[in-house]
Amino acid sequence: MSDDTGRNGYDLLILDNDGVLVDSEPISNRVLAEYLTELGHPTTIEDSYRDFMGTAAHTVHDVVAERYGARLPEGFDDLFHDRVFAAFADELKPVAGAEQLLAHLREHGVRYCVASSAHHSWIRTAHRLTGLSGYFTDELLFSAQDVGVGKPAPDLFLHAARTMGVDPARCLVLEDSRNGVLAARAAGMDVYGYAALTDPAKLTSAGATGLLTALDEAIALLPN
Repeated sequence: MSDDTGRNGYDLLILDNDGVLVDSEPISNRVLAEYLTELGHPTTIEDSYRDFMGTAAHTVHDVVAERYGARLPEGFDDLFHDRVFAAFADELKPVAGAEQLLAHLREHGVRYCVASSAHHSWIRTAHRLTGLSGYFTDELLFSAQDVGVGKPAPDLFLHAARTMGVDPARCLVLEDSRNGVLAARAAGMDVYGYAALTDPAKLTSAGATGLLTALDEAIALLPN
């Protein structure tokens, strides 16, 4: 967004994926909690939200090792993804207002991309199942896979900005997790917290510039 079109002169909108564009968090956290419990590591969906929402896949391994002194079985990530994708096929929907927001960005020529802690295969599957694929070429999808570390480290957001050729200070991020807000702030970016599932206080305490309770509220921050 240029100075004469964006309210704050942003040149790039960076969108988290899970929980911001696709309503995947309830599904994936339920499946993860069930799988970890099955493996002998009792986990509730509330535990999963607290410990893993907005983090990279390796965090699950790290937490299990630290908390239980155990290693997850070979192939854990692949089987978890298979279980999640099976549930996605039956249950996954776009977040309310996501398609309207993306259509607004396209119509008004606002540059945007996705920066997600999830794997590329996860992002593409979620977009295909929710009908959002048409809004994203591969060049607009960034994953923690690309940098080897997930949020709250700033690396993913900095990588996205650098690849898109935009100064981090001129990026606006939409995030729904505390770790995502921390990562955006560490990258020197403004970030609005989407508080549909997350306690707003967790987002503001992490440094969110502002809060959204519905995605269509983001349009007011963008060119009209």
